[in-house]
Amino acid sequence: MKARVLPVLNAVGCIALTVLVVVQWRGDHRSRLARQALHAQIAEGQARAAEDAKHLAALERDIALLKETIEATRQAAESQALRVEESEQFRETLQNDIAEARKQVEAWEQAVALRDERIRKLDDELVRTRKRLDDAITNLRQAGAR
Repeated sequence: MKARVLPVLNAVGCIALTVLVVVQWRGDHRSRLARQALHAQIAEGQARAAEDAKHLAALERDIALLKETIEATRQAAESQALRVEESEQFRETLQNDIAEARKQVEAWEQAVALRDERIRKLDDELVRTRKRLDDAITNLRQAGAR
């Protein structure tokens, strides 16, 4: 009986070893699949990280450009404010000059009016003097003709 038990035990041991090998192979296969899935996830994560790094770099460039644009806009606004202030001062100067010129024109108009009035008076006086001179010449002629 011992001779029959040994082949059966051997067959059971072979079956047990086969089952054990199959179980280990399945476990190893599952581990390999899990490891491949993890490597795929790692690769995907690295790709996303690289993409995020590119996006971050683009955003940082955009922020730097925006800061430069804001600074340029601020400087332009300050420059424009200075120009506006200078223009306002120039406008005030011109308004003052115009006011002074108007006063001067009024003074000239008054002086011209006074001059015209004197000219009229002198003209009237000249006409009267001329008339008296003509009368005196006429009287002299008449006196010389007598």
